[in-house]
Amino acid sequence: MAHKMTDEEWRAFVSEGTRTAKLSTVRADGSPHIAPIWFVLDGDDIVFNTGKDTVKGRNLARDGRVALCIDDERPPFSFVTIQGQAELSENPAELLDSATRIGGRYMGADRAEEFGRRNGVPGELVVRVRVDKVVALGDVAS
Repeated sequence: MAHKMTDEEWRAFVSEGTRTAKLSTVRADGSPHIAPIWFVLDGDDIVFNTGKDTVKGRNLARDGRVALCIDDERPPFSFVTIQGQAELSENPAELLDSATRIGGRYMGADRAEEFGRRNGVPGELVVRVRVDKVVALGDVAS
């Protein structure tokens, strides 16, 4: 039977393995834009990087409202949706740190620094999502 995840459960779920998030931002005309992202949970925040001149980057600079979905597509299926407000930074030290941690999560510890150097460069943004609302259900089909 489906169950509402506890705070501890949803945090573990979104941090497990290499699950990606689907990020939804708001376009200038009010329509949604969605894209997959690599991310890390940093305390109470979701952190990811994106290019300043990408659709995501431009949307977030104009309107910081976001929604994310992280799911397990295997039975019995589970998901976490998060709504929040994005804060942007171009601070070089923060950028290198987040890019390195994200690279380590998705590419492995042995390639973390490589990905940090590749992605922690001018023109990239650190996006820190301050979580306002979480809906987290586990074992939806059990």
